[in-house]
Amino acid sequence: MIRKLSKVFFLLGLVALVGCQKKNEVGLYSIYQLDKYKQEKPLIKLPAEWEKQAGLMTAFPKGIEVYRSTKNINSKGTNLFLVVFNPRLGIDLKPVLSTSAKTPSTFFSEETGDVYAAINAGFFTSTTSLSHVQFNNTVSSVNVRSLTRALSGVNTTYYPTRAAFGLSKDFKPQVSWVYSVGTGNGVLYSYPTPSPNEEGKPAQAVPSATFPQGGAIWDVATVIGGSPMLVKDSVINISATNEMIAVDNTSSRARSAIGYLSNGNIVLLAAEGGNAPTAPGLTLKEVADIMLEAGCKGAINLDGGGSSAMTVNGAQTIKPSDTAGERRVISALIVKKR
Repeated sequence: MIRKLSKVFFLLGLVALVGCQKKNEVGLYSIYQLDKYKQEKPLIKLPAEWEKQAGLMTAFPKGIEVYRSTKNINSKGTNLFLVVFNPRLGIDLKPVLSTSAKTPSTFFSEETGDVYAAINAGFFTSTTSLSHVQFNNTVSSVNVRSLTRALSGVNTTYYPTRAAFGLSKDFKPQVSWVYSVGTGNGVLYSYPTPSPNEEGKPAQAVPSATFPQGGAIWDVATVIGGSPMLVKDSVINISATNEMIAVDNTSSRARSAIGYLSNGNIVLLAAEGGNAPTAPGLTLKEVADIMLEAGCKGAINLDGGGSSAMTVNGAQTIKPSDTAGERRVISALIVKKR
């Protein structure tokens, strides 16, 4: 009897062991399949009018794609180029600042390594950057700290918090209103809402660790400043009034923008302008609409007009609005192999 029971327990043990092995095999197979599924998922889900530009993606690695759209927007022709990439797959977003102005295509050609794309970035005057430029914790310039505007006939100093796009050290993107608190490069603070400045009204206090409310040191490694905010938390939020930025906001112009998707992928947009009737350009609201339709959770406006230009794989995309061709700019965003 004891021998029979021992045999039964032995057989049950074998069945259990085989069952566990099969379960583990299924589990491992499922994890493999899940990883494969994630890798093969499209980087972005765009409306049907966007067409993938295979000719511009020669020798590109997995994790970066280029699209184009020429759909009519509010009865206007367009020429739009969009680059989307996954920064977690060894692809860098590198904001760069030059001591002398040069075209985005020159930024592209002078960058070392495997370079995929370049687009104009922040605002500037002559050879001075007015936007935050930071790569891997090295700050090259900060957003403009103050502006002078007339208030009841008196020149008054305002201290705007302006939009910026940031990427953490583990490559998680975000957008926020920011201000560099202190002297020199200061300490970069982000705020959940912009300082409520408004032209024609008394200036708000200088931004600090406690104003606007909810501020915190921005824990990001890479930053590019722009203005205004376009999309925040998946909602259109064009805060041009509070950021005190006027870039022909409601006029049709060439535009550049950067945003990110809920999956953490980064989106760069270049919209041709100044070339009616085929591509007269976009308003800020139209740019925000495009970024939201592309699935952006957050997006900011970059310098536009004659500054807007994008080079992909060595080829220029949109036609510059300046008759002389690409405008020379101070800063650019480079997309390259890490």
